[in-house]
Amino acid sequence: MSEITLEQLTRLLTVPDAGAQAQKWLDPLNHAMAEWSIDTPYRQAAFLAQTLHESGQFRYLSENLYYSAQRLRQVWPARFPGEEKALQYAGNPQKLANLIYADRLGNGNEASGDGWSYRGRGLIQLTGRDNYQRCAHGLQLDLLRQPDLLQEPDGAARSAGWFWFENKLNELADPKPGHDPAEDFATISKRINGGTIGMQARIEYWDKAKAALGIG
Repeated sequence: MSEITLEQLTRLLTVPDAGAQAQKWLDPLNHAMAEWSIDTPYRQAAFLAQTLHESGQFRYLSENLYYSAQRLRQVWPARFPGEEKALQYAGNPQKLANLIYADRLGNGNEASGDGWSYRGRGLIQLTGRDNYQRCAHGLQLDLLRQPDLLQEPDGAARSAGWFWFENKLNELADPKPGHDPAEDFATISKRINGGTIGMQARIEYWDKAKAALGIG
């Protein structure tokens, strides 16, 4: 496996502190990719493209649950049919997480606090007690007691690598004769977020990553 270089990673970033950001993430990304067999330029380009998009270029490692009352009613109209209830949760990420993630993904009820404890974290946002537990086993980290490990570079990158491997995304990233790689890349996106949100941005990151790694 060839590790990505600082120069290659810096080329993928457009944030003002691109050099410092690349330096911070270079080793965690290389270690995670080595650990989870993301070991060819094709696999690395797809992985980098998806993680760059999901994390806003490695800046956002925890789910943003700060919503206005109006936005709550737009996103979850069944949960917030009226302004009164929406106002109770507006601007309160912890309370909102405990509501929307209650009694699902292995979480307890709203009062358990599991929704907030196991909200989306990492470069590919891991969500829910069950997923934290499975990832904890894979990484040999106590994520149920220390979920904030997924907001540190090593934990964020390793959990993304674990998710990638567990969901067989390496196989989709591998080129196949007579097969359109763009279709496989779209399937990767769907397995990560359940749809095609941000597809154009993901493709742009993918094109840049392929060019940086010499396969574009």
